[in-house]
Amino acid sequence: MRYTVFGATGGTGQQLVRQALEAGHKVTAVVRDPDRLPVRHELLEIATADVTDAEALRPLVAGADAALSGLGAPSNKAAGIASRGTRAILRALEAEGVERYLAVSAAPVGTQPHDESRLHRAVVLPLVRRAFRNVYADLALMEEEIRSSALRWTVVRPPQLTDRPGTGEWLRREGTAVPRRLRITRTDLAAAMLGMVDDPATERKVFGIAN
Repeated sequence: MRYTVFGATGGTGQQLVRQALEAGHKVTAVVRDPDRLPVRHELLEIATADVTDAEALRPLVAGADAALSGLGAPSNKAAGIASRGTRAILRALEAEGVERYLAVSAAPVGTQPHDESRLHRAVVLPLVRRAFRNVYADLALMEEEIRSSALRWTVVRPPQLTDRPGTGEWLRREGTAVPRRLRITRTDLAAAMLGMVDDPATERKVFGIAN
């Protein structure tokens, strides 16, 4: 298969690229700075492009079986790139007839599970949402853009991401965050996303996912 990966220089993006290559897939990694992607492989094409320019993205997604995005802002100041970039990505995918799209959002976006702890709902979550309000507002807008598209999309909402070694095990819940689970490794998140690509049961749905 051939994948196009956006946000390929980020922690999750790099894992998506590495794991897809290890599985024998061809990968086009879309980046702003190629030097920030420490991966080289005969099946890898590194493409420099403005992720908010739909026309520039069209040749990079043409012929892909799926596109995956780890695009997101690292801070409130940088917020806006997820929604703006996703808008352009969706236009490029639709123009080139690429139907499958998977994107990373975040657990604090959207509905929270009814069986989450009272402390988390009443104290922790409000504090986190306040601290990263612009980031989550951007991701919420990104999700709206994705839902309004005609693509076979999947959105994953992880809690805190870590760089610890992957466990090979994770939980997921449709529609909400996974209750009482506060972390997931980037390695496991990428593995879960790649496993969803060919799973029609995950299409046009949102999943919380956590270790």
